[in-house]
Amino acid sequence: MFQTRIHGRGGQGVVTAAELLAAAAFAEGRHAQAFPSFGSERTGAPVVAYCRFSDRPIRSREPIVLPDALIIQDATLLHQVDVFAGLPTEGYVLVNTARSFTELGLAEFTADHREGRLLTVPATDIARRCLGKPVPNAALLGGFAAMTDLVSLDSVVDAIRQRFAGGLGARNAEAAREAYRVVEAERVFLGGAR
Repeated sequence: MFQTRIHGRGGQGVVTAAELLAAAAFAEGRHAQAFPSFGSERTGAPVVAYCRFSDRPIRSREPIVLPDALIIQDATLLHQVDVFAGLPTEGYVLVNTARSFTELGLAEFTADHREGRLLTVPATDIARRCLGKPVPNAALLGGFAAMTDLVSLDSVVDAIRQRFAGGLGARNAEAAREAYRVVEAERVFLGGAR
């Protein structure tokens, strides 16, 4: 079973990201589940959503405390919430930012982790270009597909197009494709490590 925890703020599409990731995995023939965890449900408040997928039925229903991957939709949470709790040194981390982990003050954290599994992508900038709005979730899912190879970009794009009709779906799909290209280029630069 592969478990992903998504951290962000209300209004950034955190819950939708988990649902789309589960839909992409399900479309590839896996069992999948997605669910949120809310505190105070207001725009800007920290939000966490979870996604699990597996080749076997999933019986677990509790929040993910030992994630295999983290998607951080808002870098301001890095020093406000313990987003890295439970992440093993082999875990994946994708952060929505144009800054490096060192610039984010996380050089010490990265020292113990496998190169190529800690990446950043300017998902909000990509979303603004493609959607005209700072909603980074679709772009981050494209980046996640490139970083992990656990779901295909095609499955992510199909999930997006099924969720959002017409032009909105097309623009979100383009954001996912652009982030995929950015992360793929970064991964290749780092030597292709997954």
